[in-house]
Amino acid sequence: MPPLRWGICAAGKISHDFVVALKTLPSEDHKAVAIAARELTHAQAFAKQHNIPRAYGSYKELAQDPDVDVVYVGVIHTQHCAVTILFLRAQKNVLCEKPLAMNAAQVREMIRAARDNDVFLMEGFWTRFFPVSDQIRTTLRQKALGDLKVLRAQLGFRMDKTPRLLEKKLGGGVILDLGCYCVQFASMVFGAEMPESIVASGLLHNTGVDETVAIVLNYSGKRQAVLNCTMMIDLPGEAIIGGTEGVIKIPDHMNSPTIMFLKGSRWEWTLPPSPEPLFFKHDIGLRYEAKHVRQCLLNGLKESPIMPLCESELIATITDEARRQVGVSYEADKAVEEHQAKTNK
Repeated sequence: MPPLRWGICAAGKISHDFVVALKTLPSEDHKAVAIAARELTHAQAFAKQHNIPRAYGSYKELAQDPDVDVVYVGVIHTQHCAVTILFLRAQKNVLCEKPLAMNAAQVREMIRAARDNDVFLMEGFWTRFFPVSDQIRTTLRQKALGDLKVLRAQLGFRMDKTPRLLEKKLGGGVILDLGCYCVQFASMVFGAEMPESIVASGLLHNTGVDETVAIVLNYSGKRQAVLNCTMMIDLPGEAIIGGTEGVIKIPDHMNSPTIMFLKGSRWEWTLPPSPEPLFFKHDIGLRYEAKHVRQCLLNGLKESPIMPLCESELIATITDEARRQVGVSYEADKAVEEHQAKTNK
C-alpha cells in the first residue's frame, strides 16, 4: 500500500506537533504532502521546516489538491465547522481537532456533509487512541472492576494569559478546551449514552468565558461521573474509575495518559522520543490517532469505531448543556437559538 498522504490545514502549534508525530510513524505509511494557511508565507515557512512539498495560501487550494488523501484540520474551534465542511464537500477525508465544532448543531451539520459526500470524518480526541485507553476498554469489557459506580476526572492548565482561551469570538473557555476531554472520558467508560441528569456549576472570567467548571453526570444504573476543569492553575490531570471489584487510577495527564494503576499493579506505555521540539507535552502521542485513521481508511470505513460520530454529537450535546447552565454562549449558538424560537412560535 502507498503511504497515506496528509494535507495539513493551518500552520499553528498543534499542526506542527501533529506533523512531528507523523514523523515517528513509518514513512511508507504516512506522508505530509501539503500545507495550507491563511497566509502563503506562513504555509511556505511551515513547508520548509517540515520538508512538505506543496504550500497553499488558502484552504480551498488544499481542498482541490488531487494528491491529498486526508486532511488534518488544526484551525481554531470557531472555524472547525466551515473549514471541515469545505474539505468534506471536496470529497476529502478529514481528521478534525477537538472539539469537533462549537455546538451539537454544527456537529450534526458536519456529519451530514460527511455522509452526503461518502467520506471519512473523525473528531481528534487523541486520548482514545493511547495504549492506556485501549487497556482501560479491555479491562472494562472483561468486567474486571465489577459493576461501575463512580468516575472522577480533573484537568487543568494555566492558560489565563492565552488570548484564544479568553476571547469568546475565538471560542474561548475551558469547557470546549479541556472539559470536553473529561466528558469524552466519562462517555468512553460508562458508554455512549445520554446521562439521566447533567448538573454544571462554573466561574466566569471577566471576558465572559468559563474559567473553572464542575460537571456532575448521573448515568443509568446509579453511576456517577464528577468532572472538574480549569484554565486558572495547573492540575495533575488525575482520573479514577471505581467499580464494585476494583479501581483504575490514572495519576496524571488523563487526556494523554501513559501510566495507569489497576488493582495495585502499575502499567506504563512510554511515548517514543520526539525527533523535534514540541509545543505541548505528550503531543508525540498524536501518532496514535493518525495510525488509527490510516487503519480505518484501509478498511474502507467512513467513521471510527473507537470515536464514532454519534458519540461526537453526544459529547457536544452534553457540553452544550453544561455551557447553558454555566452561562456561556457563542455566536454559533445564536443561529440555533433563533431557529428554536421560530420553531416554538
